[in-house]
Amino acid sequence: MNRSLVALVLAGCVAVGGCSSATSADSSYEGASPANAGRASGDPSGSESASPGTAGASTPTDGTGGPAPSAPKQAGLLTAGVWDDNLNFEFYGKYLEQSKYLPGASMISAGDRTDAHTRAMAPHSAKTELDVAIVLDTTSSMGDEIKYLQAELDSIAATLKTKFPQVTPRFGLVAYKDNGDSYVTRSYPFTADVGAFRTSLAGESASGGGDIPEAVPEGLAEGVALQWRGTEEAAHVMFWVADAPQHAGTEQAVATAVLNAVQKGIHVYPVASSGVDGAAELTMRMTAQVTGGRYIFLTDDSGIGNDHAEPHIPCYVVTPLQGALVRMVESEMKGSRVEPAASDILRTVGAPTAGKCTLQNKSEVVLY
Repeated sequence: MNRSLVALVLAGCVAVGGCSSATSADSSYEGASPANAGRASGDPSGSESASPGTAGASTPTDGTGGPAPSAPKQAGLLTAGVWDDNLNFEFYGKYLEQSKYLPGASMISAGDRTDAHTRAMAPHSAKTELDVAIVLDTTSSMGDEIKYLQAELDSIAATLKTKFPQVTPRFGLVAYKDNGDSYVTRSYPFTADVGAFRTSLAGESASGGGDIPEAVPEGLAEGVALQWRGTEEAAHVMFWVADAPQHAGTEQAVATAVLNAVQKGIHVYPVASSGVDGAAELTMRMTAQVTGGRYIFLTDDSGIGNDHAEPHIPCYVVTPLQGALVRMVESEMKGSRVEPAASDILRTVGAPTAGKCTLQNKSEVVLY
């Protein structure tokens, strides 16, 4: 996706792209409070509470294990929030109602959503094996995200090894761009060799895109088509890192890829990058909910890159992205929810008490 094109097409969207011509979901629906706009800690207009001294990335550190050799960025700096629509299924229904005019709003049926909610709320067993795939938008607007993700890899892999020393994770990668680019999709099979995976990830760079939407269904379909371990003892985790929605008219192809992920037991965790608009947020949240994943969204707290749009979510905590990704994998491996460490929380939105926020209509939503 071309930065200058995004700026010209929609001045209210940031240069890291992902905006579409579709109208964003109405942020005035009951309980929503989008006024925080992803502002960094210490900005009094940005949150109910913020930990002192945690704002931005003015004093960068190497992070656990430092940057990957080929990455010019440093690990541990990106920041993110996490949201679970299955834990907040009634609120999710209201969000979908307010988003019904966006492209793709009906691509997942009510029956599939309800079945997914039932599965998500049932007890889950611990896993003994782990497959992690990254499905990565590599168009022009994703340059910073790609470089920082490359830097995060070693520390994430080392942390997982420390937490699960008896597990040998496998990592796979699918990169995608758009029709007319140097490639539409490019896949790297699962490998237990972290060095080999690092090399594959380091070989990807941001280019192409041109228009705003990207080859989302093709990227997701390639991710699902990887050779996932066919055993119930394995956790199947897909991180979909992107900033743009699918092309209009390809919603059914997205739905097919997502429902195929459900059949394979793949839990998709979208990582919404800067510039994600209402249509992209909707597709990502629908994908996370129906596959049993969670919606992860980058925030401005790191001070890195362009502004990140505030999601239509009223209550969350901000932590380092690296910690959020590890926590999601840890939750999958243990079969139960893993809370963020208090020391990891950089900022809170929605004044949560005991892990919940009370909305204007007196209903409650649950943090993840």
